Amino acid sequence: MTSPPRSSASAAAPVGCTNLKLRQLTRRVGQHYDHIVGAAGLKTTQYSLLSYVVKLAPVRPSDLAKVMEMDASTLTRNLQSLIAAGWVAIGPGVDGRSRVVTATDAGRAKRAEAQAEWKRAQLALNERLGIDKVLQLHALLDECLGLMSDTSGACDD
Repeated sequence: MTSPPRSSASAAAPVGCTNLKLRQLTRRVGQHYDHIVGAAGLKTTQYSLLSYVVKLAPVRPSDLAKVMEMDASTLTRNLQSLIAAGWVAIGPGVDGRSRVVTATDAGRAKRAEAQAEWKRAQLALNERLGIDKVLQLHALLDECLGLMSDTSGACDD
C-alpha cells in the first residue's frame, strides 16, 4: 500500500511559530549590536532614537513617534535617558503649545561616536552571516514589511 502523494502546500508548510522565531532572531541580533554599540555608552534603542533626532531636528515629538513607528508614551519614556545625559533637549515649538526635540552638541558627538561602533557591529554581522544572506534577509524583511503594512489583512481578535 502506498501513501497518498503529498501536496506541495503541505510539504512547504511552516513548522513552529513565526513570531517566536522572529523574536529569537531579533533578540540575538539586538544582543550583537548592543554588545558592540555599548562601547560608546549607548543601547541600540538609544542610538536609533538619537540618530533620528539628529537627522530630523528640530522635530515635534508626535512627528518623531510617527517616523519611528512608536506610540507617544514610549517615545517620551525613551527620550528621558537621552535628556538626562544631556544629548537631547526639548524646547518650545512654533507656538506656545507645541514642543520640539533637538540634539545638543554633546548628543551629536555621542551619535558620531556610536555610529562608528554601529558600523563595526554591522560589518561583524555581515561577516558572520555572509553578505548574500544579509542581502536576502533585507529583501525578505522589506517585502514582508510592505505586505504587513496593508492592514486589511490584519487579525481581528
